[in-house]
Amino acid sequence: MSTIIPKKYVPVKEKIGYSLGDVASVLYWQTISLYLLYFYTDVFGITAAAAGTMILVARIWDGINDPLMGMLADRTKTKWGRFRPYLIWMSIPLAVIGVFTFSVPDYDYGGKLIYAYITYILLMTLYTAINIPYSSLLGVISPDRAERTSVSQFKYIGAYVGGLIISAALLPMTIYLGSGDEAQGWQTSMIIIGVMAIGLFFLTFASTNERVQPIQREPTSIKRDLKDLLANREWFVLLLATLFLYLVTSTGMVISTYYFKYYVGDQLINFPGIEGSFGFAELTSLFNSLAMIFSIIGVLCVKWFVDRYGKKKTFVLSLSVGAGTMLPYYFLTPESLWLIMVLKIISSFALGPISVILWAMYADTADFSEWKTGRRATGLVFSASTMSQKIAWALGTALSGWLLTSIGFEPNVEQSEQVIAGIKALMSTIPATAGLISIIMILFYKLDRKKMNNIEQELQVRRGAIDE
Repeated sequence: MSTIIPKKYVPVKEKIGYSLGDVASVLYWQTISLYLLYFYTDVFGITAAAAGTMILVARIWDGINDPLMGMLADRTKTKWGRFRPYLIWMSIPLAVIGVFTFSVPDYDYGGKLIYAYITYILLMTLYTAINIPYSSLLGVISPDRAERTSVSQFKYIGAYVGGLIISAALLPMTIYLGSGDEAQGWQTSMIIIGVMAIGLFFLTFASTNERVQPIQREPTSIKRDLKDLLANREWFVLLLATLFLYLVTSTGMVISTYYFKYYVGDQLINFPGIEGSFGFAELTSLFNSLAMIFSIIGVLCVKWFVDRYGKKKTFVLSLSVGAGTMLPYYFLTPESLWLIMVLKIISSFALGPISVILWAMYADTADFSEWKTGRRATGLVFSASTMSQKIAWALGTALSGWLLTSIGFEPNVEQSEQVIAGIKALMSTIPATAGLISIIMILFYKLDRKKMNNIEQELQVRRGAIDE
């Protein structure tokens, strides 16, 4: 006779508390994604190719570090749980290194490059040490798939709120706080961001719970966990789809500052409520702020889309529209400012639901692995998944840096037609191609609604039997 296990609902207050952790994380992630390459070339003073290579090398280490951190978190045992303690252990060191990373030392070129390698690698190591446990917390906050999708929705609303803060405020803030010294502006801004992030991580720690415990009574070996992961076909399909998905977003985000600074240029706008001359900082902030606002609206529509079409089909439809609307950027002129903004609104609304769906699907693959093997390694599943995300961002940034240098980019000067063509390609054809490949990958994913319902019910029975 089957045991009926009650669903574990997560209170709205706890969902909001969990989402604050992503606000904090994205204060760093959005800063790095949007402005790190620009900071290194136009403020810090190293070439785009050197910065791109450094970011790629650091992210390769970061990719190796992700699964290691996941396995460490899986084996952490405290009275607060496996994952929550890292939110308070790592938040202060992360804030300190964040300030050092966005500071400009008085070194020669070689010294600056060494400084950049050390501080950025430390920053990403600490980011991993807090973000992998935070992401893994989603997999144990409830055993119910619908609740996890709801929590994931709150998580990504938090992510886009954090992204909106950075998109709207950071670039103008660096200029204002620097008072003509852009380097000082960046350093002061990162102090403010660090203080905000510490407070948010502490609130997430205080407001969340870990409800799902592994079925196995004895901890498994690292070798066994890795073998289970590599044998998880559905996880591997998602990994490949994630890799190309984040190439779509990373290249466009990395290059947007260059696109407005060196191609669109200053614009005279005469629109009710918005009048005057706007420079690249204001236009870039507007462009990225619109992206965050309409991504949030897209996230709010996730449940409707998933209920109507399912996770896989929503993923395909969203990415098709989101990547497709990037193609016109290659052909638009600087005078097409409003069309540039409208296309960003459409692509952001379309892409908004994807991350919510993707991480809920990763939680499904953790359930699938537990159902199949009797063992659960939530931290490893999520950390190995974020590895592909970080590698994709690194490749997007490195590709941007290499291409810019190879076609003759020099910071703070008028660019040649060849450089402008490269900037436009990085905003359009390159991410659109990556989106097409991601769509092809996700077509091989087989965990549909019916299969996951059966898996969830069987796991509930097994967990209930162990609890007894």
